Amino acid sequence: MRSVDEQLARVLQAAVRPAPVRVAISEAQGLLCAEEVVAERALPGFDQAAVDGYAVRSVDVQSAAEETVVLPVVGEIPAGSRQPRRLQPGQAVKVATGAPLPTLADAVVPLGHTDEHPAKVTVNEPVPSAAFVRRTGEDVQTGDVAVRRGAPIGSAQVGLLAAVGRDKVLVHPRPRVSLISLGEELVDVDRTPGQGQVYDVNSYALSAAARDAGAEVARVGIADTDPRRLREVVEGRLLLSEIVVIAGGVGGASGAEVRSALADLGELDDDRVAMQPGSVQSFGRLGPDEIPTFVLPGNPVSALVAFEVLVRPLIRSALGKQNPHRRTVSAELLSPITAAPGRQGFLRGQLVRDPKNGSYLVQPLGTSGSHLLASLAEANCLIVIDENTTEVAAGEDVQVRFLSQRS
Repeated sequence: MRSVDEQLARVLQAAVRPAPVRVAISEAQGLLCAEEVVAERALPGFDQAAVDGYAVRSVDVQSAAEETVVLPVVGEIPAGSRQPRRLQPGQAVKVATGAPLPTLADAVVPLGHTDEHPAKVTVNEPVPSAAFVRRTGEDVQTGDVAVRRGAPIGSAQVGLLAAVGRDKVLVHPRPRVSLISLGEELVDVDRTPGQGQVYDVNSYALSAAARDAGAEVARVGIADTDPRRLREVVEGRLLLSEIVVIAGGVGGASGAEVRSALADLGELDDDRVAMQPGSVQSFGRLGPDEIPTFVLPGNPVSALVAFEVLVRPLIRSALGKQNPHRRTVSAELLSPITAAPGRQGFLRGQLVRDPKNGSYLVQPLGTSGSHLLASLAEANCLIVIDENTTEVAAGEDVQVRFLSQRS
């Protein structure tokens, strides 16, 4: 039996990272930048007013604190003006926020520091040089790196790319993940199950998990278990994916049949992984491009836990993330738990903060059966139990792995 860490190392070594692509900046959010974006122009590109007010020479208003300073208003500059203006000594020009400053002006007197007279403005307070002015290149200088290679692109980065005039950017694209369900007992959710039939949960749940991890998802749905047809489906998805996940058909005779059907595409190992739930699974590199391919348990909870532990880090790694793993914290256990000997346990839990001191507390959920999907839906974390531990008492500290944040 292979340890979780050993299996995860094998999985991450198989990562197929898509080649960087150039996309519109509106499509880049959530991806990693794959280039050094160098600003070809300064930001701001010209000296501009930071507030509505009057552009002046600061030396002309230095005495405003001791005596009345009145300046003739020789014009007005709105934001977006392209007409050059020149300020003479002892004059003022009314300016709007974002408007270019006239030549010789080195400061802006805010409206609130004046009587706002349209022809001869009285300045009540002095302003130093550069006051209320956005200087050329104050934010970004020409030649500066605006967005660095490897930086996550969020709303601020999209805004900065637009501000320096970039409409496209090179990014690490989302890895394409194909999800396939197997099982003669499965029907899609738009049909009514007959005797002995159940809904296909896995292709929907795992598609959501892959999308949450940042992947581009293709939910294939229920595949025919006929060996020839199954091989055709998987072979087709290998050409269009960086990761293929098959849920069901992993253990016993059905698992052997799946491995046999796909044998021409590559080898799927059937070594058990020392984890609970999800120990029965297969992994290999299939097709000419050696695409990482998983066969996960048909049980939805086991499949989701195995996906979380092994497939999600692979997706994050393919995205270019330096740390593909979820955040882990220590938390005090509120109820006792037991775990299978010799296997690393991943138990569902509800993580909360202690209102008294802010420390983490965790309540186990649904520990009586790996089939209890409702308890996983309530969980916001996985309680990770060492393979050498079979019992943990209430009040002891355990390691807890965050799941998706819930509102």
